Amino acid sequence: MKLYYAIIFVTSVLLTGIYSGIWRKRFSVFLTLTYALIPIINLGYYITAVSQTVGEAIIGIKISYLGIYLHVFVMYTIFNLCNLNIKKPIRLILFAVSSFFFFSALTIGSSDFFYKEITGELIGGRLVLHKKYSIVHTLYYIQIFIYMIITVSATFYAFFKRNDVSRHNLWYMVACELITVLSFFIGKFLHVDVDLIPLSYNLSGIVMLIISRRIILYDVASTAIETISSNGKTGFASFDENFHYLGSNQIAKEIYPELAKLKVDNSIPKTSRLNEEIIKKIREYIENPKKNSFTKNFKNQIYKIDIEKLYDGRNNRGYILYMQDDTKNYKYISLLNKFNDRLKDEVAEKTADILKMHDNLILGMATMVESRDNSTGGHIKRTSDVIKILVEEIQKDKTDGALKLTSDFYHNLIKAAPMHDLGKIAVDDAVLRKPGRFTPEEFEIMKTHAEEGAHIVHEILKETDDKDFHILAENVAHYHHERWDGSGYPKGLKAEEIPLEARIMAIADVYDALVSKRVYKEAMSFEKADSIMLESFGKHFDKQLEKYYIQARPKLEAYYSNL
Repeated sequence: MKLYYAIIFVTSVLLTGIYSGIWRKRFSVFLTLTYALIPIINLGYYITAVSQTVGEAIIGIKISYLGIYLHVFVMYTIFNLCNLNIKKPIRLILFAVSSFFFFSALTIGSSDFFYKEITGELIGGRLVLHKKYSIVHTLYYIQIFIYMIITVSATFYAFFKRNDVSRHNLWYMVACELITVLSFFIGKFLHVDVDLIPLSYNLSGIVMLIISRRIILYDVASTAIETISSNGKTGFASFDENFHYLGSNQIAKEIYPELAKLKVDNSIPKTSRLNEEIIKKIREYIENPKKNSFTKNFKNQIYKIDIEKLYDGRNNRGYILYMQDDTKNYKYISLLNKFNDRLKDEVAEKTADILKMHDNLILGMATMVESRDNSTGGHIKRTSDVIKILVEEIQKDKTDGALKLTSDFYHNLIKAAPMHDLGKIAVDDAVLRKPGRFTPEEFEIMKTHAEEGAHIVHEILKETDDKDFHILAENVAHYHHERWDGSGYPKGLKAEEIPLEARIMAIADVYDALVSKRVYKEAMSFEKADSIMLESFGKHFDKQLEKYYIQARPKLEAYYSNL
């Protein structure tokens, strides 16, 4: 019998040692307490078994009653494994109840509160104890029975209701509970020579070891971190919220050798390279969480360093840097970027060719129309050049009252200028090529070129992706003969009803008509043309454009003088 309890005790010590070898921080504290208590409890049973006096036996009995707490810790452990939570107030109540029974057990031999009586006699060198239990001891049995019911219920609830609990572990837990129950009833009702309870503790300990080994596998996040940490490819370095150094692994120290010289809890010197390369990056991340990564060259390799918050539960306690070899991705991305740049250049080149061809086609159409008009030779090119000169002056204006236009607007206006008279393609040759002034009827026919031009431009550009250019070019063709005072055509628009691009085009169109030779008139002098232009601002032309015409006048006169 003594050998039985000795083997039980030694085995429990070995089980606790094995558990210590596989212990992880993420293991339940109650599981750890269970393995701490089992050898102590079994030691109590051994002391009782080898005792020669009742007093010695009582010491062993009192120690063995630490099993009261063991039942609670096993229950907490199983709840934890089932991913079920016992609220803190309930845990405290259960612990208080268990403490009541344990302290009641400490009265054995000095009071009848727990044991009414305990006596013993030596038979063949073995102390045989005779015990009479009080009602409190009966309540202790009831408490153990209630704990068993709760534990079994939790296990079956998890089995049928929880998908996040291992079915293998649940079966192991059922086995653990059955071992305890069977050992208790067999020992109490079959009157075997030895107490089976300490044996049940060891058997439960073995089952719990199997479960503990599996816990490591099911904790995916932790196993992933440990795998990454141990693969020798990922570096870690952490700092608290005040940028004090908390620690790093070997890879991080190789990438940043200065980390090896730092002591835990020390601050990084402000003048050091680490402050520039790490702390500064963390501060940037705090200000802008999108700046959470950067790269570091180390031994011809590119390390991608990610910054994340360091959490303790839900509390942010600092910052951690993950350093991963990203050389292959970096080279791949670099190669891809080069390919994209080359592809982009080729596309841009082809697009430019297409746009140039498109512009040349439009210019060719405008030139073809002009070739039919005896009175306007070179008008398209000259008006386009005049538009460029006017646009330059508008862009130079930086005063408060300056026109606030985009560079795209100016570019599109210059590009659209040759299209302003495309509608003349629809005018009959008898009218268009007449070598003299038009009759009123002929002039009405000629006036239709504005609306026809808008229609032609619309059809040419309706499939283009550049909607802004489409609208602007159509407006230039449609409204360049409208007048500020509303006396123009084809719609009789006035003032700001006329699109700005058409108002600017009108200045270039009229100025060229005045200073150029036509079949029905000679070229007008710059002075006379200038006088007519200035009188027309506020009537024919937009008054706010007058200053740009005046500023452009020297360039306009120089341009036409050199033709």
